[in-house]
Amino acid sequence: MLDHVTRKDQALAALVAVIWGFNFVVIDWGMGDVPPLLFLAARFLAVLVPAVLLLPRPPVPWRTILAVGAFMSLGQFGFLYVAMDAGMPPGLAGLVLQAQVVLTIALAAVVLRERPTRPQVAGVLLGVVGLVVVGLGRGGHVPAAALVLCLSAALMWAIGNVVSRASGATGGLSLTVWSALVVPVPLVLLSLVVDGPAAVADGVAAFGWRAGLSTLYTAGLASLVGYGLFNGLLSRNPSSAVVPWILLVPPVAIGSAWALLDEVPSSGELAGGALLVLGVLVAQVRFSGRTRSTPALHPQGSPAPLAPAGR
Repeated sequence: MLDHVTRKDQALAALVAVIWGFNFVVIDWGMGDVPPLLFLAARFLAVLVPAVLLLPRPPVPWRTILAVGAFMSLGQFGFLYVAMDAGMPPGLAGLVLQAQVVLTIALAAVVLRERPTRPQVAGVLLGVVGLVVVGLGRGGHVPAAALVLCLSAALMWAIGNVVSRASGATGGLSLTVWSALVVPVPLVLLSLVVDGPAAVADGVAAFGWRAGLSTLYTAGLASLVGYGLFNGLLSRNPSSAVVPWILLVPPVAIGSAWALLDEVPSSGELAGGALLVLGVLVAQVRFSGRTRSTPALHPQGSPAPLAPAGR
């Protein structure tokens, strides 16, 4: 699959997948007593400053930047952090977020009238079955509300993908950074409403070295370094040779949570997860027909060049 990609680029692609997969454990480890929305606001403030002063604004209308920030950043990560605070295990969270691929294909078919290919339809069906199996096999250690919140995060990501696709926005680190403008202030206000001023004040006081290191990792490595490396890989290689590496994210998330947090997945979660990842993989299969199909999507959600890959 990757014969035409240099060993260096293969290693960088694997590194990005490891950084993003380990990100879920780091979030769980660092959040502690800090309210989730306040903790997320700190992450995006760190993404924003000083990068927004160093990177030019992406060549898209402000409404696109704000919409991408509202759905992909504020919506996706807001629901994700609240889900993890509500009891969603980090490893399972990394897996369930892959539902954004099947949701994106379905939404694009309805909203953008983009006719999915046969492999994409098969991938969506496998993904839906996998999610059902995950839901039924989650056992008693995963609250239903946490699972719904995590699926809501995947839905927000998928909506952001469709918004980005409809606008013709090109992916890139600058879009990641500038779309963060819409995140910190609304998150702080939401935290004040949801958690209350006293909890926010306590959270600020509890923001110690663990929260600081977690924020540096999620903002510096996961957002800035991760997207920077990934966009560089896409600029040098076909997306069909790069994007499939992101399928390593759920196994890394599950494996690191298993090793470091003693989070042992149930057999149902593993079986459903395997079906979901298989669905994502099937949806990436090249199709030579002439139908207008849903394109590949970067992790930030904008169309990746040429190939119908996932995530």
